[in-house]
Amino acid sequence: MSSEMRPTKTQEIVYEVRVGDVMTRNVIAVRPQDRMSELRHVLKCNSISGLPVVDEDRLVGLISLEDFIKWLADRADDCAIEERMTKRLKIVHDDELLVLAIRKFERSGLGRFPVVDREEGKVVGILTKGDVIEGLLRKLEIDYEEEQIPRHRASHIFEDIEADSTMLLFQYDVKGQDFKQAGSSSSRLKRTLKRLGLRPDIVRRVTIASYEAEMNLVVFTQGGKIRARIQPTKVFVEAEDSGPGIVDLEKALQPGYSTAPDWVRELGFGAGMGLSNIARCSDEMNLTSELGVGTQLEARFAVEGSAA
Repeated sequence: MSSEMRPTKTQEIVYEVRVGDVMTRNVIAVRPQDRMSELRHVLKCNSISGLPVVDEDRLVGLISLEDFIKWLADRADDCAIEERMTKRLKIVHDDELLVLAIRKFERSGLGRFPVVDREEGKVVGILTKGDVIEGLLRKLEIDYEEEQIPRHRASHIFEDIEADSTMLLFQYDVKGQDFKQAGSSSSRLKRTLKRLGLRPDIVRRVTIASYEAEMNLVVFTQGGKIRARIQPTKVFVEAEDSGPGIVDLEKALQPGYSTAPDWVRELGFGAGMGLSNIARCSDEMNLTSELGVGTQLEARFAVEGSAA
């Protein structure tokens, strides 16, 4: 794998940090019945350019500095904020993986998202691009400190075992349509690989591939299994399910191609980058699928010298 294609530490982190870890929790909001003339004071005193409109803890709209300026330019009568607010809402959830929120920023061009509790539907925070950057910087610092802690080395494990062939096997069960727990299996695998002492760049590539495979199981199937086979010089990540199968394998491997339904895309999933990301991170990827039977994926990673 060329250095240009290697995923960065930041790319690794966005696959495990959740929106709730980095969002601004002190939510400044207005009510739909508040007046537009009052909005200037709220924006100026809090040095913000937009805020949610909330009715009894429920998000009903968004009002921005641009909306306020347009109201001034129209020389309209003072009116309730609900008459000028944006009602077509784009949100993120506090339990949502940060990588999905970043993709929403990219697709929408927006600068902020209200953060909503998935179960209760209440506004619990605001996520801006600045929150994403600050949160990632904090996580990078924490991860750097943790990487300085000595770990047991995988080489020691293999060296102490007398056998012609040695392999460690880890299996994780993934539940389909469980978006709240999406990514948890890959996070557990990452912690395991780090404790085994694999090089950080290998852990990074395996983690991203595992995450993308796990998300495919969550989005498109009723569930499946993720397996990691660790050998002295190789790591294999396998994902299998008994789902509907893939209609066109060639199209499925093209970046941006997706068969995810609209409601899944609204949640931030199904962007069509999963399989291409796995192929980019791995040294070799094999994919087989049979309609009505299921799909099997295997990604291979060379790890020579990982535990040196």
